Amino acid sequence: MCYFLFMLYVTTAVCSPAFLIDGKMATESCDAVNMDPDMELLSDEELEREAESFKEQGNAFYVKKDYAEAFNYYTKAIDMCPKNASYYGNRAATLMMLCRYRDALEDCQQAVRLDNTFIKGHLREGKCHLLLGNAMAASRCFQRVLELESDNSQAQQEVKNAESILEYERMAEIGFEKRDFRMVVFCMDRALDSASACHKFKILKAECLALLGRYPEAQSVASDILRMDSTNADALYVRGLCLYYEDCIDKAVQFFVQALRMAPDHDKARLACRNAKALKAKKEEGNKAFKEGNYEAACELYSEALTIDPNNIKTNAKLYCNRATVGSKLKKLEQAIEDCTKAIKLDETYIKAYLRRAQCYMDTEQYEEAVRDYEKVYQTEKTKEHKQLLKNSQLELKKSKRKDYYKILGVDKNATEEEIKKAYRKRALLHHPDRHSGASAEVQKEEEKKFKEVGEAFSVLSDAKKKSRYDTGQDLEDDGMNMGDFDANNIFKAFFGGPGGFSFEGNICSV
Repeated sequence: MCYFLFMLYVTTAVCSPAFLIDGKMATESCDAVNMDPDMELLSDEELEREAESFKEQGNAFYVKKDYAEAFNYYTKAIDMCPKNASYYGNRAATLMMLCRYRDALEDCQQAVRLDNTFIKGHLREGKCHLLLGNAMAASRCFQRVLELESDNSQAQQEVKNAESILEYERMAEIGFEKRDFRMVVFCMDRALDSASACHKFKILKAECLALLGRYPEAQSVASDILRMDSTNADALYVRGLCLYYEDCIDKAVQFFVQALRMAPDHDKARLACRNAKALKAKKEEGNKAFKEGNYEAACELYSEALTIDPNNIKTNAKLYCNRATVGSKLKKLEQAIEDCTKAIKLDETYIKAYLRRAQCYMDTEQYEEAVRDYEKVYQTEKTKEHKQLLKNSQLELKKSKRKDYYKILGVDKNATEEEIKKAYRKRALLHHPDRHSGASAEVQKEEEKKFKEVGEAFSVLSDAKKKSRYDTGQDLEDDGMNMGDFDANNIFKAFFGGPGGFSFEGNICSV
């Protein structure tokens, strides 16, 4: 039989217009090849000896870890005796060392078809299934080994490995449904310890890494698969997903379209492509409305865009920040602060959101919060502009901890000299102790305190030098202006013309 098959192989290989030399196609005519006439006269026994010689040479190269040459010699042995299960088993072992697990699996399956009691064949077939992520098929192979040899320790261990993979698959499925993507990544990492060549596990891990915002890791996994299989629709989808979540929507759409070209029924790629296009369109509509000054419409459009895909963290962070900008334009500062906080929660590195929120804090006189945000910004980007913003917020914080003389008098910070005088007259008369002489001791004490604060405020804001120092946050005491020695009654008398120049009873009605 070996002799017949060998002659068939020689005739086919040599007389064919194309045949393999070291794995490459070459074209030769029958006349161009010198056949050894003696080879045609080899007996079955001699062919078997020749095949064994090739196998032994393959073994020698295998031991030297020259797996490519080992593969060549095992192939020669198979070509001479294609019914020998061990030759397929040896070549499968070599292919496994070359990480060609699918090719190895075919050889293993052929080996056990030829000899169903071939234990090594079943073990290697199971190992190939396991490495490729098919734990159920792997388990069947290892169970067959245990039927043949019940105490086979390798098969016993591999059955446990297969069971572990099945459990990790089950846990990952539950985790994905619950959107616990960290759990899925953990399960896939554990499964890949035994199923290192499983593209399905790698893709699921990469998809969850993308959903967790770990885009470089996800891109790396997908790229590794595409280097081996450039038409892998799942890997193309993950590449697109990473770009989509990094707000590179146009490039993302290209990958989704390519994935759909490879696999027209790829539901995830189709949904992501639709979401990407819708998100881009809605965001652009909002930007257009904002530029046209139609802030209410812009706010509504950004809100609609935020409902399209909750998983798109970066784009949604930008949408929240854009809506915060609209809110500040509409004087809805607390709402703007809330939107900035949502943006920062999605993307802690989003400097623009920190700056927007800090400005809103400044506008609402929440200076401590503003300082914290500007400090965060300056630590991240040490620019002159950010340094000045931080300095300004720190100054306003310092000023806020002093008495607010403008607030005490009830005037704006840009009040004129005449407005300040008018405000002092009104507040001084309102809180003068004589006005409250018949009140309780507690009320008298409180009104006297307010009367002194009004006089103090007027003494500073009515003096150009003091006002300038106060407005710039400087300490008034640094220039010999000791406010502790201040006498509100003297200010009152000076303002109203001294003794005899003012009658409280005569002015009470004007207050």
